[in-house]
Amino acid sequence: MIKKLTLAALALSLSASASFAATQVQWWHAMGGELGKKVDEIVANYNASQDEFEVVASYKGGYAETMNSAIAAFRAKEQPAIVQVYEVGTGTMMAAKGAIYPVYELMADTDEPFDPNAFLPAVVGYYTDTDGNMLSMPFNSSTPILYYNKNVFEEAGLDPNTPPKTWSEVADFSKKIVDSGAAECGFTTGWVSWIQTENFSAWHNVPLGTEENGFGGLDAELTMNGPVQVKHWGNLKKWADEGLYRYAGPVGGDDAQPMFYAETCAMMMNSSASRAGVMANAKNFDVGFGMLPYYADVEGAPQNSIIGGATLWVLQGQNDDTYKGVADFFSYLSSPEVQADWHQFSGYLPITTAAYELGQEEGYYEANPGADVGIKEITLNEPTANSKGLRFGNYVQIRNIIDDEFEALLNDQKDAQEALDSVVSRGNQLLRDFQDANQ
Repeated sequence: MIKKLTLAALALSLSASASFAATQVQWWHAMGGELGKKVDEIVANYNASQDEFEVVASYKGGYAETMNSAIAAFRAKEQPAIVQVYEVGTGTMMAAKGAIYPVYELMADTDEPFDPNAFLPAVVGYYTDTDGNMLSMPFNSSTPILYYNKNVFEEAGLDPNTPPKTWSEVADFSKKIVDSGAAECGFTTGWVSWIQTENFSAWHNVPLGTEENGFGGLDAELTMNGPVQVKHWGNLKKWADEGLYRYAGPVGGDDAQPMFYAETCAMMMNSSASRAGVMANAKNFDVGFGMLPYYADVEGAPQNSIIGGATLWVLQGQNDDTYKGVADFFSYLSSPEVQADWHQFSGYLPITTAAYELGQEEGYYEANPGADVGIKEITLNEPTANSKGLRFGNYVQIRNIIDDEFEALLNDQKDAQEALDSVVSRGNQLLRDFQDANQ
């Protein structure tokens, strides 16, 4: 009798525990290293703040790996509720209409308070449809900035508190640095595609393609072989030959940061989100920060930079309780306190005005000079059709083409015009393939 009562009590206890178990929300992300640790901290704090939902964050590799894993999982009906997708995957995600649960619909369906106007316009505009509806939740948005070695500047006879503003000054400063022996090269850059082609074009208010850089429809065509882009690629080749610029490799240009840390190159153009790594690894010199350089003879430059990074997309196939958890977590993620902390730790932009204003009130930017350079860049001017971003299908592959053709330029196989003409012709074929597959 006692045994039966004990078993009954145990069964009742297990039943009660199950009924109060938190609803799990799976989140697949691409944040490795220190950023991944910070993501784990954010998730742990959210889980501790309430007992109804449990977010489970899983690192799935880089952006491409994470996106491909989610696509494969969706086909196998094993998809997570949330997946982090980089900005150039936006067109692909938008086309997968049966697979995504637009954020504006999610927040309305779950009665979660939500104000799209709370987000920085340059951030949220990248991820809205033609009616202005937010399709995904901004999380880690960045923009490229200039980092420079103040000690090398001083050794070369340059003012350590004055970064170059124009490309002419970048070349002049680099020559002084190399000639003085203060460093082996003047500058390097991450992401020839994102920084020296896409952001370069926005910064100079010249188009990457038709249909407002793809925002206007799937029939867009690339036009990034214009005279301003050709001039810049030609100069990069010339400066590489002269030893002023050093190529850091394809895709993200992974060699850029090591060359900067080792003081091989005195200047580096890279993501604002590199700030945490730069401050942690630049141990033997003082770091300065500046805006992206521009060509002074291009009318309207500088215009505004565009964002990189990623947003969080919600996938179909979950139950109502899970979606309530997703919406609740998104509200937590976008709160001023969480966003300000994430921004200040990582160097990613604060995605909301409130998070930026909180940092100002706390005196963060006064205590950390240069931490607001990226914010100043993306808000420098009202975005134009050429500078609000890009939305091309198959753009991940197009970026690979940009790298291929840039290396052909550096290897004397093509001149700048030929290389960019090839980017356009090869890229437009991929755009037509995407259009055919999604009409």
